[in-house]
Amino acid sequence: MSKDVKSVECSPKIPQRNDPQHVNDRRFFIDASNQSLTAIPLEIFTFTEVEEVHLENNQIEEIPQEIQCLKKIRVLYLDKNNLRSLCPALGLLSSLESLDLSYNPIFSSSLLVVSFLRALRELRLYQTDLKEIPVTICKNLHHLELLGLTGNHLKCLPKEIVNQTKLREIYLKRNQLEVFPQELCVLYNLEIIDLDENKIGAIPEEIGHLTQLQKFFLASNNLPVLPASLCQCSQLSVLDLSHNLLHSIPNSLAELREMTEIGLSGNRLEKVPHLICRWTSLHLLYLRNTGLRRLRGSFRRLVNLRCLDLSQNHLDHCPPQICVLKNLEVLALDDNKIGKSLKELYIENNRLEYLPMSLGSIPNLEVLDCRHNSLKQLPDAICQAQALKELLLEDNLLTHLPENLDSLVNIKVLTLMDNPMKEPPKEVCAEGNEAIWKYLKEKRKRNIMATKIQAWWRGTMVRKGFGKFSELIKARKKGKASPKDKKGKRNVKGIPGKKNKK
Repeated sequence: MSKDVKSVECSPKIPQRNDPQHVNDRRFFIDASNQSLTAIPLEIFTFTEVEEVHLENNQIEEIPQEIQCLKKIRVLYLDKNNLRSLCPALGLLSSLESLDLSYNPIFSSSLLVVSFLRALRELRLYQTDLKEIPVTICKNLHHLELLGLTGNHLKCLPKEIVNQTKLREIYLKRNQLEVFPQELCVLYNLEIIDLDENKIGAIPEEIGHLTQLQKFFLASNNLPVLPASLCQCSQLSVLDLSHNLLHSIPNSLAELREMTEIGLSGNRLEKVPHLICRWTSLHLLYLRNTGLRRLRGSFRRLVNLRCLDLSQNHLDHCPPQICVLKNLEVLALDDNKIGKSLKELYIENNRLEYLPMSLGSIPNLEVLDCRHNSLKQLPDAICQAQALKELLLEDNLLTHLPENLDSLVNIKVLTLMDNPMKEPPKEVCAEGNEAIWKYLKEKRKRNIMATKIQAWWRGTMVRKGFGKFSELIKARKKGKASPKDKKGKRNVKGIPGKKNKK
């Protein structure tokens, strides 16, 4: 699910005063992040034209008064340091638009300085042990568009938050909210609300006033129902309701025509809500552990699905509706009951590059048709599917077969045409199953013998000074003398008797 991501550009160096760009380009970028700094380098304060400074992930303990020299700074990232207090000079940065103080043990009283940054548009205070938001911030900062408060101890928002009429994004994940902040319902420009991992038990009907809302994250709360008025949020495209107490979804939400991503995992739905099948624009659908036993016939309408999670349910067969989802890239069916009854699996004419390991745990699988895909290898676990009788693999990108594939004693049909086979070679594959099995057995014997020889060499010959087995192989391939031959030649040249004898 999409969340607040802070974009960070890279800069190869700190611009110097004699840099030609200093005259022509008034936008400068300084990156001093990840340097284990205990203090802000004073050199930075000499670049009075700088507009963006990155100091995140250091060990900085204080902000010096010289910070006021950066009159034109617009972006300042100080997250992941050891700041406990903020100096008053920080409040003099009248051009500052984006400030990140996340992951610092800041005293809440020192945050009053932030209220003087009247141009501020983005304020991130993730995981700063906040128990409440300073009211002055809400009263004085009228241009905030993003407010990040994830990972704190907030139980409510100050009523003055209604002053943030330009707010577009608010992140309140992992706090202690038990009641949905009613004040948010009057912030009509909100586009993203993240309330994951709180203790919220209800969403007010007034949520429908947020007609600009696009992404709504409510995972891991205590919601038993949703308000029907949510359908008025006509721009909503991402809705995460995973791990709540939902048994159904209001039919009115079918009016949300822009939905592309919905998470319903961990709810007690027991069947796919009918309205979901009307969201034909869906790309991602998460229905993990929802008690499903089957899919609706109308599920085949979701032709734009790219990711579908149906794991940890009670499906006892592979839903045929899935086969028509031509754009599907990721399908999770693990931890269901499919393996108990599945005998034939046809997945030909897709773009599959690999098969799941779980195929080996389907005890009754007799036919596996993987023709016309992009498979590069077969999982070794397929050798455990002992009931297999037909394995159709033609027109893929396979170059070798699992070493123990001949353990599938029930296989009668194995097709490998139109694959760039090397192990076994194409000419062996063309001779049929018996030739393939014979090749695999002989190869396995050779590998076992080679392993024994290497073990003997390591245990005996290395101790005698003959070098590693790998060195011997390399030497033989290059046509050079073995370590033994080299040693013998050196000994002959160095015999003192021969050298001094006349």
